Parts: sequence; C-alpha cells; structure tokens
Amino acid sequence: MLIWFLPVFLMFLLLGLPVMFALLSAPGLLLWLNGQERDITLLYRNVYNGIDSFPLMAIPFFMLAGELMNRSRITERLVEFAQAMMGHLRGGLAHVNILSSMLFAGLSGSAVADTSALGSMLIPAMEKQGYSRKFSAAITAASSVIGPIIPPSGIMIIYAYVMGESVAALFLAGIVPGILVGVGLMLTVSWMADRYNFPVATRRYSWRERGGASLKAFFPLMTPVIILGGILGGIFTPTEAAAVAVGYAVFIGLFVMRTIQIRDLPDVMARAALTSAVVLLLVGAAMAFKTVVSLSHAPEILAALILSISENPLILLFLINMLLFVVGMFLDAGPAIIILGPILGPIFVSMGIDPVHFAIIMSVNLTVGLATPPMGLVLFVASSVSGERIENIARAILPFLAVEIATIFLITYVPAISMTIPRLTGFVD
Repeated sequence: MLIWFLPVFLMFLLLGLPVMFALLSAPGLLLWLNGQERDITLLYRNVYNGIDSFPLMAIPFFMLAGELMNRSRITERLVEFAQAMMGHLRGGLAHVNILSSMLFAGLSGSAVADTSALGSMLIPAMEKQGYSRKFSAAITAASSVIGPIIPPSGIMIIYAYVMGESVAALFLAGIVPGILVGVGLMLTVSWMADRYNFPVATRRYSWRERGGASLKAFFPLMTPVIILGGILGGIFTPTEAAAVAVGYAVFIGLFVMRTIQIRDLPDVMARAALTSAVVLLLVGAAMAFKTVVSLSHAPEILAALILSISENPLILLFLINMLLFVVGMFLDAGPAIIILGPILGPIFVSMGIDPVHFAIIMSVNLTVGLATPPMGLVLFVASSVSGERIENIARAILPFLAVEIATIFLITYVPAISMTIPRLTGFVD
C-alpha cells in the first residue's frame, strides 16, 4: 500500500498544498492507514535529522552572502561591467542580462536571487530601450537558471549531502555546463537580434573605460575565486568556504565599497534566515519522505521497471532526462534531488556512468525546471518583478528553454564537458 505515496503526494500538490506539507502528509497518511503508527514518529523525527548536518550549514551561509552582496549594490557593479563588455552589441541589454546572471551565479548560487536582483534592474531598463516586457522577463528567467549551475550551488551541496559525493567535484563539474548554457542563450539572442532588429544598448566602451568598470567589479568577482581557490587548495571545507564568503561580503560592503552600514545587517540576516528556513525545511521534509520511499521498496521496483525498458545506458539517459524534465515542471530542484537521487543514481552508476557526471545531468535538468511552465518558481518571481502575466512569459521563454534542453543533452552525451576540470584537478579519477 505504501507504494501509493507518490500518487497521493502528486494529488496534494495539484490541490495546492505547499510542497513541504505535501511531502510529509502523503506518507504520513498512508503509514496511518497501513497501521504503522510507530513509523509516523520516525517520519517526523527525520525532518530534524535531515537538517542536522554540517555540510548543509553551507546553504544559509551562501544565502546570507548573496543577501549581503545584493544589499551592497554589488549587482549594479556587475551589470555595469557586463554593459561595458557587451552593451555595444545588437541586443546589448539582453546580452548584458545573460552575462550578469553568469557573474551573479558566482556570488549567490540561487536562481530566485538572480531573477529578483537582476530583474528589478534590467527589466525596466530593457523596456525603456524598446524590448517587450514579456521578452525582458523571459530572458531574465531563462538566464537565472545559470545561478545554481556555476558554483557555488545550493542544489549541488544538497546532492553531495544526499549521495555522499564531493562538493568540490560537483562545483568544478558545473563550471563548463553553466558557461555553455550562457553561451547558448547569447547565440539565441544574437539570432533574434538580427531577425527582430533589437536595439544597441550603449556605444562601444574604450579599453580604458572597460578597465575602470573591471576595477569596480574586481572585489565582487573575487568571491568565487576565493571560494573555489580555498576549497581546491585544501584551506577550508565547502561549509567553511560559505562562512568565509559571508565574512568577505561584510568586509567589502562595510569597508571597501561602504554601501552598507551596521544597522542594515539585522534586516539582511532576517531575510537570509527566512530564505534559508524555507530551503532547509524542504530538505528536512524531503529526507523524511525518503524514509517512506525506502520502506515502500519503490527504488527496487522503479529500478526493475527502468531496466525492463532497455539495458542500453544511452537510451535510458534519454528517458531519464525526459522524466527529470517533467518532474522539474512541478517540483523544486532540492526536494526532487533528495527523492530521486537515491533511486536513480545507483542504477546509472551500476551501468558505468560516473556518479559526478550523473549528478550534473540531474542538477542541470532540474535547475532548468525552475524556469519551465507551469510551476517553474523563477517564472513566478519574474512575473512578480515585471508585472507581466506568467502565461505571456511562459510563451516568450520557449526558444530559450529549447536551447537549455539541447545543452542538457549535450552535457549528457559528451561527459568531457562536465568531467574535464574535475579530472584535471584530481577530484575525479
């Protein structure tokens, strides 16, 4: 009977129950109907046990670092730097939007933070230059999914925690795929710019002006260098790196740029605490949900079903990408990774797929789901920031989603894209 937990969970989602409560209510109801009251206690105890983890402490620290960077108006300097480099191109502000997302990804690791921070600045600016509001919101939402792919990445920390993989290896494996998504979006914008005669944002900056913009953006751009450099050099763990990122953000905000004051810190911490609480409660609920998944023997049943379709890993990777894409339409990336990772990961590792490679396939696919109709979270954020209807943004984002889906399959079938840097640095054999 427990195998019915997934349909009941999906039914609760369709009824509008928040994901965290659906994750707990569906298995709790079935355990009660099955007469397993003792397991209900275990289920809800695992909510706390799922959060009580040293590696997961990196998530609130990275959230706080992102909030500090945003409050320090670092976003403005990144946009200014991107505009100095690419604003002179046709469709310049759309290119600036994408490049800013790639740069901001190295600071926050959050698609939602990217959409809200950059969208509030760039969507009005793009409208003034003649872009439609739905296109401006769509390109902001589409490019924001780069945030959790380029390190630091909250969902990769969650995957590493659940599956016992190296956070550093996943961070390194995400660099090239994240850049590849950005480049694909820029090529799409270039094609659309010629076809629809998009405006040029600014005149071509001189190299002296570009140098000035680079200097202003220097300290923010050093954040990912410090994080990755410290982890790769063995100076600190990923969790400690997140704490270092917070200290660095406070230092440059208070003493270098002087764009925040001590009295701003309580509000920044409160906002970061609320965002972190949402993420960690989802993680805790998903870990409890995972307990019932194990009790129901769903992993064994699903593994047998998958292997009965085909034993060719290339065909199965195609089918799993389709499954993950559909799951990403309805479920946030974090809970989806916790629920599906332990089920799918071992199946493909047993077929010879490198666990880090599969982690990137899964993470990128579910991240793209954040911008996929009908339930993509960043679509709602983009709608809120821009004031445009979600349906209009969903239609405008389709060409960019097509590029991102093509990139997912490229990453899937060309492992070197994600595995080269981890292998060169010795984090993967």
